[in-house]
Amino acid sequence: MSADETLVKAIRAGLAEAADPAKAPAMQAYMKSAMPFRGVPKPQRGALLKQLLADHTLPDRVTYSATVLELWRTAEFREERYAAIDLSGYPAYRPWQDPELVPMYEEMIVGGAWWDYVDELAIRRIGPILRSFRARMTPTMLAWAADTDLWRRRTAIICQVGAKEDTDTDLLTRAIEPAIAEPQFFLRKGIGWALRDYAKTAPDWVRHFVAEHPGLSGLSRREALKHIG
Repeated sequence: MSADETLVKAIRAGLAEAADPAKAPAMQAYMKSAMPFRGVPKPQRGALLKQLLADHTLPDRVTYSATVLELWRTAEFREERYAAIDLSGYPAYRPWQDPELVPMYEEMIVGGAWWDYVDELAIRRIGPILRSFRARMTPTMLAWAADTDLWRRRTAIICQVGAKEDTDTDLLTRAIEPAIAEPQFFLRKGIGWALRDYAKTAPDWVRHFVAEHPGLSGLSRREALKHIG
């Protein structure tokens, strides 16, 4: 499995050229990141990646996944990891979004271990794969919901954010329930977020869920009912 080193180098060079060292410390402090930033805001990074990826097509899914992981594993700046996530979701490679990619995303979720990485991967990568391959993916999400790793658990809870009518409420329930008694902020916030989002589609279902689960934390409850009362 060989990464496209030309693209990796081009992305890193582009980020270095766009760097703003004056912005980097504040970005790093906000994200509480041990990894330094280049100081490239999201709009500039997005424009750079859009151009580079349009000009440089990866030939097959093996090269694609190897290149994503090369960017991710050898990153020295946080924007390089953001670029790996951007590359993973580039529209030209959408046909390759299937359960075979889950180990790659799992490595990024567990290794990234922070919300800026995990939320994008959970909602925009794992979520679409789940909806396209429910029979294969549902057992994986249920296993993640009961896992000892915080970020697998958060992924299982929030992966259906944005699914609207395609939300699997049985999976949502079974992903949330193991975490209800957990004190961890990112689980409590994730529960509230998942319920608040689904409340836009099925407010009565969410009200009923909250009423039937009195053990929900105050944070989860407030978030769930934020727009529906």
